[in-house]
Amino acid sequence: MGLNFLKITGLALADAVNPCEIAVLTMVLVAILIQNPEKRRRVLYAGLAFSAAIYIGYLFYGVILVQLFKTFAEFLRENAIYVSRGLAVLAMIIGALNIKDYFIYRPGGLATEMPIWMRPKVKNIISKITSPAGAFIIGFIVTLFLLPCTMGPYIVASEILSELGVLNALPWLLYYNLLFVLPMILITLIVYFGFSRVEDVSGWKDRNIRILHLIAGILLFLVGIVLLAGWL
Repeated sequence: MGLNFLKITGLALADAVNPCEIAVLTMVLVAILIQNPEKRRRVLYAGLAFSAAIYIGYLFYGVILVQLFKTFAEFLRENAIYVSRGLAVLAMIIGALNIKDYFIYRPGGLATEMPIWMRPKVKNIISKITSPAGAFIIGFIVTLFLLPCTMGPYIVASEILSELGVLNALPWLLYYNLLFVLPMILITLIVYFGFSRVEDVSGWKDRNIRILHLIAGILLFLVGIVLLAGWL
C-alpha cells in the first residue's frame, strides 16, 4: 500500500474531529476551572499538558502498531495485501458508522464514540485533576479510554506507514498526532484568551455532534475507497 500525504492527512483529520477528544478536553478544563477559578493561566497549562500527554501516548501506540504491522506483513508475505484491503474496508465501515450517526444519532455509538459505561469512569478520573502536572499524568491514563472511539483511523494509518519501518514512519506519526491534538490545543487557547467559555465549547460540540460525525465519516469513507482502489 503506497504512502501518500493525502491518505495520512485525511485519516488524521477524521480522527481530529472525533467528538470524544473534544468532550474529554472540556471535562479537563472544567475540572481545572473549578479548582482554580481565578487562575486562568492554569487552564492554559493544564490544557496544553493534557494535549501533550495525549500526543506522547498516541505516538507510543503508533510506534507499536507500525512495528506490529511490519512484523505481521513479513510473516504473511504474499498474503499481506489482503490485510491492507481488509483495513481499507475497516476504514469504510467506521466511516459509514459515523455517517449513520449524522442521520440516526445515539450516544456511545460503536467505534464512533466512547462507550457509555466508560464515561463515568473517565469523568471521575478527570475530576481529580488539580494542576497542570496532574493533567499531564491523567492524560496518559485517559488515552486508554479514548482508544475505542479514535483507534480505527490510527490503525489504518499505521498499516500504511508500516512499509517504511518504524524509523522512517516516525516523522509521519509525529505529523498525524499533531493534527490529532490540534483541536485540543485550539480549544485550550480559545478558552484561555476568553474568546469562549468552556461551557460554550461543550455546548457547541453537543449542538454540532452530528456534523462532526458526518465530516469524520466522509473523510474515512473516502480514504477507504482510495486505499481499496489503489488510486494513489
